[in-house]
Amino acid sequence: MTTADAFVPPPGWSLHPLRELCVSLQAGPGLRAEDTRHTQADGGTPVVLPRDLRGRRIVTEEAPAVPAVHWNRARALAKYQLAEGDILLTRTGTVGRCALVTRRHVGWLFHPNLVRLRLPETRQVSATYLTAYLSATAAQDWIQTRTAGAVIPSLSIRTLGELPVLVPPADEQAAIGATLSALDDKIQAHTDIARATCAYRSALADALLNGVLSAEP
Repeated sequence: MTTADAFVPPPGWSLHPLRELCVSLQAGPGLRAEDTRHTQADGGTPVVLPRDLRGRRIVTEEAPAVPAVHWNRARALAKYQLAEGDILLTRTGTVGRCALVTRRHVGWLFHPNLVRLRLPETRQVSATYLTAYLSATAAQDWIQTRTAGAVIPSLSIRTLGELPVLVPPADEQAAIGATLSALDDKIQAHTDIARATCAYRSALADALLNGVLSAEP
């Protein structure tokens, strides 16, 4: 791209590398085999996995299926605990999926293949807006270009920090974030309905095909 072709942000908007907007970009801790032998149902501190990042939300399984680190070990990993308003992003494998951390997952740990983006208290960008931006086409294309060709796609913290982020004024950030977050809520609601309907259909099929129930009106 030449200087003449350089992108010019709209009036009132600005362009920043991601690292300038965050107080830290932190990869998850290295976990030992014994660290995840427990589950949330056993107690301990649960761990967010890459597969849990769905539709810009953290969607975890039932407690018996969620890995957890024993309390004693978790104390040594305190700096990796999640806070409300953090953003998680996959950095290995299916790179680029992201999710906003809400109150439900405060205090949880996160997998080594995830990156935690933490914003400063005095922030130029809202967490809701940044989550939406990171999942949009421009940012995803930027990420995929930098991981293409690798046998196992992977994105370094340093490279991720260079991702350009277009930042609008605060009131526009709030409006954009609220609009897209509301749509994400609708998507999640429909996903939950579809999942429940599939489970019902499977149970009903078994009952009908085994003669437990009759399809006669």
